[in-house]
Amino acid sequence: MDQCAHPVCGPAVEPTGYLAELRAILDRKALTPHFQPILDLRIGELYGFEGLIRGPSDSILHAPLNLLGAARQGGLLPELERACIEAILGAWAKAPQHYRIFVNLSPSALLDAKGRASNGTHLVEQLGLLPGNVVIELTESQPTFEYGPLLEAAEYLRGLGFTIALDDLGEGFSSLRLWSELRPEFIKVDKHFVQGVGSDPVKLHFLRSIHELANRTGARVIAEGIETDGDLAVIQELGIDFGQGFLLGRPAPQPNARQSPSLLRRLRPSKDRPTSRTLVTSSRATAERLLVPTLPVSPEVSNQEVLARFISQPDLQSLPVVQDGIPLGLLNRYAFTDMMSRPYSPELYGKRSCSQFMERDCLVVDQNLTIHALSERVVESDPRHILHGFILTRGGRYIGMGSGHDLIREITQMQLAAARYANPLTQLPGNVPIQDHLNSRLDAQEAFVVCYWDLDHFKPYNDVYGYRRGDELIQWTGKLLQEAFDGMEDFIGHVGGDDFITVLPEAGWEARVQGLLGRFGTDRASFFNPEDFEAGGYASEDRKGQLEFHPLVTMSVGVVCAVPGAYANVHELAAAASGAKKMAKREPGCSCFLERRLPSARGTSNPA
Repeated sequence: MDQCAHPVCGPAVEPTGYLAELRAILDRKALTPHFQPILDLRIGELYGFEGLIRGPSDSILHAPLNLLGAARQGGLLPELERACIEAILGAWAKAPQHYRIFVNLSPSALLDAKGRASNGTHLVEQLGLLPGNVVIELTESQPTFEYGPLLEAAEYLRGLGFTIALDDLGEGFSSLRLWSELRPEFIKVDKHFVQGVGSDPVKLHFLRSIHELANRTGARVIAEGIETDGDLAVIQELGIDFGQGFLLGRPAPQPNARQSPSLLRRLRPSKDRPTSRTLVTSSRATAERLLVPTLPVSPEVSNQEVLARFISQPDLQSLPVVQDGIPLGLLNRYAFTDMMSRPYSPELYGKRSCSQFMERDCLVVDQNLTIHALSERVVESDPRHILHGFILTRGGRYIGMGSGHDLIREITQMQLAAARYANPLTQLPGNVPIQDHLNSRLDAQEAFVVCYWDLDHFKPYNDVYGYRRGDELIQWTGKLLQEAFDGMEDFIGHVGGDDFITVLPEAGWEARVQGLLGRFGTDRASFFNPEDFEAGGYASEDRKGQLEFHPLVTMSVGVVCAVPGAYANVHELAAAASGAKKMAKREPGCSCFLERRLPSARGTSNPA
C-alpha cells in the first residue's frame, strides 16, 4: 500500500477545525483518486493499478495521512472509505478495462461491504466493471477483530467474483494468522522488507520465505516500495511475480498504461532470463496466465451498440457474449464489421440482438487448463480460434478472454526457458529444471512418484561399440521414456550421462514402469550385433589384457513414492531416489526397486 492509500494508516490529526472541512469534502465529493501501476515482473508488462486517494490540493487535508487521520478521530471512517471506493471505481470506469484495479478496505469496511453487497455489486455493474477485475486489498489496521465474520464476508465477496489481497504483510498486528485463515489470492509485502533487501540478509530471508510460503498456498506476491534498480534486481532474482513502487511508476490522476523505455530496459533481464519461478511453473502453467479482462456484452445488446464498441476500441479483436455469468458465444471484429458494412445491414440488423451474429461454437476453456493442453486443443480445433481467441472461465463462469497471439508467445517463452537448461544430447530438461520441478511438486503437498533410471553395463558398451553408438543408445532411451511417459502430469529429465529422472502421478505408476522396462529389454536388440545379442553379452580386454565377458546393457530404476510431508526438501528426495537406484542395480537384468522407508527410518540427515 502506498503512503497515500488507506483511511486508517498514519498518525492522528487534531480534529478541531478539520471536521467541518472533511464533511464539506465528502459532501462535495472532492476526493481525487490516483493510480499507481503494478507490474508483472515475470514478463515485464503492466498487470494492474492500485487506487489511492488524496484530498483537495488547496486543503490541509490534501495529504492522505491528514485526511484519513481526521476521519478516524471524527468517526467518519466508514463514510470516507465508501467515498474513496466510489471515487476510485468511478474514475477507473473511464479508463481502458484491460487491467485489474486494487482497492483498499479495512476489516470493518469489509464486514460492512457484505451487508451492502447488493449496493456494491450494483455500483460495479452500473459502472460497467467486472467483479473479476476488482481486487480488494484488506488492510490490517485494527489490533483486534473477529476472524469468523471477516472470513465469511471475504468468501461472500469471492462468490460475487471479487478476489482478495492481504496488504502490507509484516506490518500489521497478526498478518500471518490472517493469511492462514483468509487464504488471499495476493500477498502484498510491506516496503520495509523490500527496500535495501540486497544488503540486508534478514530481509532477504524474509522475502524468500514469504515467496516459498505463497507458492505453497497458491498466492501471488506483490513487492511494494521498489525504488532502486538494486532492489528490483533482487526481487526479480527471487522469482517474485509482481512489483510496485516509485521506480516502476508513481501515483498519477489517470491510469497510465504506457511504460517508459528506461523502465522496459530495467525489466528486460527478467524477460530474457528464466527465473526459478519460470522454470518451476513452465510445465504446469495454466491458461490463467493468458487472461485479459474484457467487458462482455449481454445478448440483449444491439448490433449497432456492438459496432460502436468495436469502433471505439480499435484493439478489441473479439467480444464475448455472456448472460448471467455464462458465456454464450463470441463476436469477432472482422466478421462482425464485414457483415455490418454491407448494403442495408445497419438498417436491417442494427437494432436486433447481437446474438444473431455471434459464434456459438467458440472455444471456451477453464483457467486451470495447462498451457500445453490448451495449445493441443487450439491446434486440433478450427484454425479461426488462433485469430478469434478463446473465452476463459472459472467454475464455468466467465472471467475474461485469451488470444492466440499470447498463447504462441507463452509457448515460445516456455520453450526458450526449457532449451536454456536442456541436456544437449537428448534435449530433455537438465538438472536445473529437474530440481525446480521437484521443488514445485513438494510445495504442492500432493503425492507423486520419482523414478531414477540408469543404464547398467554402459561403460563396456561404449568401449566395445564406440562413443557414437553409446550416444545413440542414450538418445533412444530418452525417446523411449518420452513415448512411455507422455501424460500431462508426467515430467522427464536427463540428469546426465546415462541417468534419467521421471516424475509421475501416484496412480498406476508400477504398471507403466514395468511396461517401459519390458520394452527396453526387447527393443534394445538393434544396438547390438546379432551374435552378441544371442550370446547375451560380449567380451573385451581389461586393463591387464585379459578377456572379460560383459552382459548386455540393461536398465535399472529406483522408485520413491513422495507422500506429503515425507521429504523436507529436494536433497532428501534425491538421496532416497539415488539409494533406491543402487539397490535396483544389484539385481540382474532390467529391474525396479521401490524405496519403502521414510527418511527417518533410513537415518538420513538433511544435507541442506
